[in-house]
Amino acid sequence: MPSPVITLENTTPENTVVGFSGSPRKNGNSDIVMQTIMSGVNQEKIPAQYWNLTDIQFQGCIGCEKCRKTKICTGLIDGMSALYPQLYAAKGLVLVSPTHNYNVTSWMKAFIDRLYCFYTFENDRPRSWSSQLHNQNRKAVIAAICEQESAEDMGFTLEAMKKPLDALGYEIVGELSIFKIFDKAKVKKDEQAMHSAYQMGQKLALSLK
Repeated sequence: MPSPVITLENTTPENTVVGFSGSPRKNGNSDIVMQTIMSGVNQEKIPAQYWNLTDIQFQGCIGCEKCRKTKICTGLIDGMSALYPQLYAAKGLVLVSPTHNYNVTSWMKAFIDRLYCFYTFENDRPRSWSSQLHNQNRKAVIAAICEQESAEDMGFTLEAMKKPLDALGYEIVGELSIFKIFDKAKVKKDEQAMHSAYQMGQKLALSLK
């Protein structure tokens, strides 16, 4: 049975924001930071919605390379399939992940890898590439949460989100690192982190106008 075809035809990027939390702990610190960022976005009258990636049934990229022809992931038809049009249509993007072993969570890594389909490759060697999302005024903010107290212990968490988004054509307009937070929902007591997250949401919204 052939896989259904996903298409982005007639999809025009708009001044909206989508967000993805990579934490397996529902309603925990990452989700609270995401909600606070989105509150800042909403304050500027920009539509926004977010998902916790553990609620989405999907898997990581399998390297089938079908997207080099189709320009969208057709090798896997799963929960990501419904998200592609929404992600493509939103100029604003928010990613939040706790630190797992010096890096983003496996859910966030799988999500980022599934954005590979937005790259366009040429036939030279090594292959030249570009992104379908370039030059569209796309903006993003990223946030990471770590139990420990140093950037060294946070490891690659922010960079693992920042570098792929930059390559895809997003301008990173805000980064937030939150330290010494582990107990569920404790981030609510960190007034500075909450204030920074809210302001970052406002900044993202304003950058889209």
